[in-house]
Amino acid sequence: MSDDRLIVALDVPNAVAGFELAQTLGDSVGFYKIGLGMLTGGGLGLANELIQDHGKRIFLDMKLFDIGATVEAAVRGLAQFDLDFLTVHGDPHVVRAAMEGASGSGMKILAVTILTSLDRTDLDASLIQAGDIPDLVATRAGRAFDAGADGVIASPQEAALIRALPEATGKLIVTPGVRPQGAALGDQKRVATPAQAIADGADHIVVGRPIWQARDPAAAARAVLAELP
Repeated sequence: MSDDRLIVALDVPNAVAGFELAQTLGDSVGFYKIGLGMLTGGGLGLANELIQDHGKRIFLDMKLFDIGATVEAAVRGLAQFDLDFLTVHGDPHVVRAAMEGASGSGMKILAVTILTSLDRTDLDASLIQAGDIPDLVATRAGRAFDAGADGVIASPQEAALIRALPEATGKLIVTPGVRPQGAALGDQKRVATPAQAIADGADHIVVGRPIWQARDPAAAARAVLAELP
């Protein structure tokens, strides 16, 4: 039986490649992330097939951001797909609208704090307020929780800080930017190993390229699972 603390990112070009990867991984993985990169390549269809025909869990990583009414409508439409997690940006008005749209479904709304590919230089270029990234992430996480979010997306380097927040009690922390020992960082800038992420309070880790780019993806997934405490 798979350990659903590991979520494998199906960051491949289309649903055909995603399904082939899921077949290759077989019973070693039970939870998958499908993101914007595959949306126009049949991502929702693949999500439905993996859920309905193969009993997999799906995290739809859309990072929705818009006016409240639009976010609510989009989330209500996505709630029909029996998804486990859906991401939205962590702005309180977005979170509140998403929670309203997800009402009555089992889909959990996860708020994005600050993308794991960004550092302080990137935030300065985007005119984001001054301050250390961990502090900004913790503040955004707390506000998202106050707005009703079921959990947050944050780098593993901030997991312990978020877990220590009083508002984080009973909430989910999902960490991308996780790299097994010796893996290349790729475009991630704030990373940690699988074991460290879980030890610091993450409920789920998201791993993509170190698994699907491996010569033997199933063995790579099992190696990541073996690192978990």
